[in-house]
Amino acid sequence: YGGMGLDFSYNIAVAEELGNIRCGGIPMAIGVQASMATPALTRFGSHELKKQFLVPTIAGDFVACLGISEAGAGSDVANIKTTAVRKGNEYVINGGKMWITSGSQADWMCLLANTSEGPPHRNKSLICLPMNLPGIHVAKKIDKLGMRSSDTAQIFFEDVKVPCKNLIGEEGKGFTYQMLQFQEERLWGVAIALTPMETIIQETIDYTRQRKVFGQPVLHNQTVHFRLAELATEVELLRSLLHRAVALYVEGNDVTKFASMAKLKTGRLTREVTDSCLQFWGGMGFTSEVLVSRFYRDLRLMSIGGGTDETMLSIICKYMDILPRK
Repeated sequence: YGGMGLDFSYNIAVAEELGNIRCGGIPMAIGVQASMATPALTRFGSHELKKQFLVPTIAGDFVACLGISEAGAGSDVANIKTTAVRKGNEYVINGGKMWITSGSQADWMCLLANTSEGPPHRNKSLICLPMNLPGIHVAKKIDKLGMRSSDTAQIFFEDVKVPCKNLIGEEGKGFTYQMLQFQEERLWGVAIALTPMETIIQETIDYTRQRKVFGQPVLHNQTVHFRLAELATEVELLRSLLHRAVALYVEGNDVTKFASMAKLKTGRLTREVTDSCLQFWGGMGFTSEVLVSRFYRDLRLMSIGGGTDETMLSIICKYMDILPRK
């Protein structure tokens, strides 16, 4: 379908390199295209759907977005309210999606919607939804704390009609497909955060080496150079966990636990690195002129997007068999 036929480890290598871009929004947009909106279509979609949507997306002619979160259902995916009711050979879609990356400019959406009245984990389906259909309203481009270069939209659906052949895989399997899709999304998110953290640490070293306070470089204070050493160590440990998870994933293993651990650690560590380093920049760190303040804002999303820290903890607890049963 126009791709290179490489395994997922190459996605991660690319993601780590994209971390050299000096903002978070561009790598995130590429990640949506490569590892968030398309894995389910690639794995479960029909040949016709792949020709219609995957080929132009891989070629870069189409922009894809992922329609999961809603105003009342973010990390709680089972609680989404958008419906796709089958009428003849079409689904009629009503509802809305929130915080949709690339939503204002997308050519199609990988949409998760309720297609039946059944149990919440078995009543959902993924649908390829062209974004130029009547009844689709892009309400607004959301103004955000960080990732300010990224187009993030609120979208409403009013009696939107899409052919039933646009269903990805089987009806009712959408929740399962999305949980699998999330693994690639979360691993990508970990990978794109590694290089920015290294960059921030190095730039902080360079700044504190030349910035003097009370007659000596800031870096010469033990609390500063010890903290930077700790942070660099944590980044390397996270990289090792990521590479282990990716190696297992490429071999066909379920890496939900490791991917969740890596995603959790990334959210926590990006906050530690950016906050600690910004402090060492002093007043300059509170300006918009330095990279550390941008990544302080941009990388704050890591603990929220693609599943919150708390959701990751619940998944890890489930795999450890220590999550209380309802």
